[in-house]
Amino acid sequence: MKFFTGTAVLFLLAASAFAADVDGKWAGTIHTDMGDFPVALTLKADGATLTGTTTGPDGDVMIKDGKIDGANITFNVSLDFGGMPFTLAYKGVVSGDTIKFTIDAAGMPIELTVKKSA
Repeated sequence: MKFFTGTAVLFLLAASAFAADVDGKWAGTIHTDMGDFPVALTLKADGATLTGTTTGPDGDVMIKDGKIDGANITFNVSLDFGGMPFTLAYKGVVSGDTIKFTIDAAGMPIELTVKKSA
């Protein structure tokens, strides 16, 4: 049993060592038919939990339900459009200083690539 417990602990430590380095500020642009919109993210990892904010045309919004699984990250952003709640679901893959996201906006996918800034 000790071997199994020790192996499990080593596996968990190794898995966290391979987690993507997402801490810091990220910036990119969403390209739409209505024009381009700059997006900035500030992200912080704590184990498998991801916290932070996104900044867009409506200002800073806290991310919710943030998770990290290796190079994959997910989180939601809840917006309010005149009393109508709207959730954006982000799914991204971290590769070095780039994160490529697909954002689900009410069933419509939006592509976003952000680069790590300072």
